Amino acid sequence: MRFRASARVWTALVLCTCAALSRSAHAGPPFQTDDPDPVPLGHYEFYVFSGADGTPIETDTVGPAFEFNWGALPNMQLHVVESFGASMPADGPTTYGLLDTELGVKYRFITETATRPEVGIFPMAELPTGNASRGLGVGTTWYRVPLWIQKDWGPWTTYGGGGYEIVRQVGFRSFPFAGWLLQRDVGEKWTLGGEVWYHGAAGPVTPQRRYSTMIDLGGYYYFRKPASQLLFALGHTAFGQPATYAYLGLYWTWGGERR
Repeated sequence: MRFRASARVWTALVLCTCAALSRSAHAGPPFQTDDPDPVPLGHYEFYVFSGADGTPIETDTVGPAFEFNWGALPNMQLHVVESFGASMPADGPTTYGLLDTELGVKYRFITETATRPEVGIFPMAELPTGNASRGLGVGTTWYRVPLWIQKDWGPWTTYGGGGYEIVRQVGFRSFPFAGWLLQRDVGEKWTLGGEVWYHGAAGPVTPQRRYSTMIDLGGYYYFRKPASQLLFALGHTAFGQPATYAYLGLYWTWGGERR
């Protein structure tokens, strides 16, 4: 499931030795809340990233991890994430290896106007490529089905929504998630923002045994806007099960003139 990290986050990030990412609409990674804005037709995005996410029960890391998005059709992108990571239980040995593979399709069915937000869906399937017996996967295909809304005005962007993770596996349970984010461009080189993120309990054998509401802060630094960017975020629980979230990555985009 999504990685919620404890105080061991920074050690995990050093061990992962990875970098960060972003998108031209300033949405999605490095935050947990996503957006409805697909990659423009004929364009591509590539991310290299690492992160950590955990609770006092267990810290899980991801890295190196790789994300690729392709604007395959108007208002639609294809999405794949392949990653390696570690499971670091508080009372057991650390394991490292290939994690589950993420496939998704983002489709925007309402476009933004001066008075109307854009709206889209981003269903994903997680294929069981990780070794579940070593704590590196779920052991079966599971799904994430969200609805996202976004509105821009001047240097400000806000987006959010929610959905459900559907997990049919012994020891796990399906649960809701939701988030909302507000961010602002600061000069030519920075975009900074913050989000509120909620997830339900994932199951009695998972690190996320209870619900958690988190506050995350982060943003982007533009090496060359929008073609290459550095992404970063850090957050902690405000209510519910204690958890810490961290993300660091690099992002590139190409494929002709952007909108």
